[in-house]
Amino acid sequence: MKKLLSLILALAMVLSAAAALAEATGDGYWRVADYLAHADIRYDLEKDYTGKTVILHSNDVHGQVDGYACIAGLRTCFESRGADVILADAGDFSQGNPYVNTSKGFSAIEMMNAAKYDVATLGNHEFDFGYPQLKENLSKASFPVLCANVTLDETGESILPASTIITTAGGLKIGFVGMETPETVTKVNPGLVKMLTFAPAEKLAEICQKEVDAIRKDADLVIGLFHLGVDVEQMSDGTSSRQLLEKVKGIDMVLDGHSHTVMTAGKDGEPIQSTGTRFEYIGVVVIDNENKGIEDNFVIPTLIGHNLYAARFLDETTAAEAQRIIDKVDEEYGKEFATTEVFLNGEKAPGNRTEETNMGDLVVDALVWSVVKEGGIEQVEPNAIVGITNGGGIRASIPKGEVTKKAVNTVLPFGNTVAVAYVSGAELLEILEASTFLTPDPIGGFPQTSGIEWTIDTTKAFDQGPVYILDGKESSYYAPASIQRVTISAINGEPFDMNATYAIVTNNFCTDGGDTYNVLAHAAYKFDTGIPMDQALIDYITEALNGKITAEAYGEPRGSLTIIK
Repeated sequence: MKKLLSLILALAMVLSAAAALAEATGDGYWRVADYLAHADIRYDLEKDYTGKTVILHSNDVHGQVDGYACIAGLRTCFESRGADVILADAGDFSQGNPYVNTSKGFSAIEMMNAAKYDVATLGNHEFDFGYPQLKENLSKASFPVLCANVTLDETGESILPASTIITTAGGLKIGFVGMETPETVTKVNPGLVKMLTFAPAEKLAEICQKEVDAIRKDADLVIGLFHLGVDVEQMSDGTSSRQLLEKVKGIDMVLDGHSHTVMTAGKDGEPIQSTGTRFEYIGVVVIDNENKGIEDNFVIPTLIGHNLYAARFLDETTAAEAQRIIDKVDEEYGKEFATTEVFLNGEKAPGNRTEETNMGDLVVDALVWSVVKEGGIEQVEPNAIVGITNGGGIRASIPKGEVTKKAVNTVLPFGNTVAVAYVSGAELLEILEASTFLTPDPIGGFPQTSGIEWTIDTTKAFDQGPVYILDGKESSYYAPASIQRVTISAINGEPFDMNATYAIVTNNFCTDGGDTYNVLAHAAYKFDTGIPMDQALIDYITEALNGKITAEAYGEPRGSLTIIK
């Protein structure tokens, strides 16, 4: 009866929380449907786990530092019930909001040390502050960080150990192999990783199989700690965890990251588990020590973003460390500097990676304003200045009400700066065509624009041309062999000219060839203003909008883009 009541209470907590959060669409994570579809209420934290090893795992934490107290508390809970516990993370812990951005990712390492993680792999966003900073951060980690498929050009050697074997107190030997997404080469500023080689899609299986074979003979189980994802974008370029698992033999379970997916199995039942993002859920894998097999796996919803997580599963020491970081950042970043009359859409999809949004309009307007105000664009007339930013660089929404520096930094967390590149009309068309090749499916390079009236016809196929080359290495994206899907009707109200020169105000990630913006990396003339993107947005809201984002100005997307479906 006690167990039944416990389960009923857990179910009631999840459903009541989901109902309370059904209207809270501002952060994009909490939906009733998410809980009904994904929340697995089978878990029983009251039963005896003696003779079991439990792997608790996270992925794509992105600065949700208070969540570490949840996973640390669950570790204590399972240990108190007799289990050996391993804590693992599948990458993207270094970036996401000011709580980790202001320390260039080091605060995440501090939190993972506090929570006593046992193993992790790298995500693409671990490289956002540059490889030297990543090395410095990882030198302070009290746990091994794995990566099998990234090498240093100078030596040809792997930047990190590819695998490790953890032996539990019960004598079980569990091997872990870490794999990083090849998309990193264009998902971070290419200038920050030009000294590294990220193995391409066709090499992943060979590399992973070699590492699995190397540890399989000494390990009772092998766990793939992958930051690869399962989205359409990863499936289309052959880098998804599902595709790799299909090719590699000897992996018992994959703990995945990158696509922010909540799942306890792959689409076709593959042994892949992932926990979404920002500690929406904590993953659990239960292993029987005697038969050395996985007997269960599930995810536990935390609800941490809304203070609904059961207090008995919070580790007080880890929570205190998180609060220290939060208080320090909030003192500087938490003060209101403006207001918004409207919800500003920072969602991924539907949102900034699939269509024009009011947040996209606001951000790109701010970039253009910041450059025009300072001057420096002299080779073209003002009516030939346009703005573009990659939708994947917009990382959060801002709800109606107060606007803080912390909110802006969370929207634009990468530290990118405003940059300008001069291109021809033909090159502008290529940029838009290349950056929407997956539309209507989401793509990180999706262009949020200013000054461009344009159309995407998704009923027409993308005409894939040669792979883009960046710094002598293959990109993960392709040039269009011809322009089939995109047309431009006007630039700042005037006819579009294929032969004219246009100044594109963007960010240094794009001018360095990030995402699908290879054309900008090869622009004949470009310059970096040095203005941080988040500061440009703060200044635009403060000065140009007089501290108020109105419904009249940004209540809806302005309608510059038409998508034919």
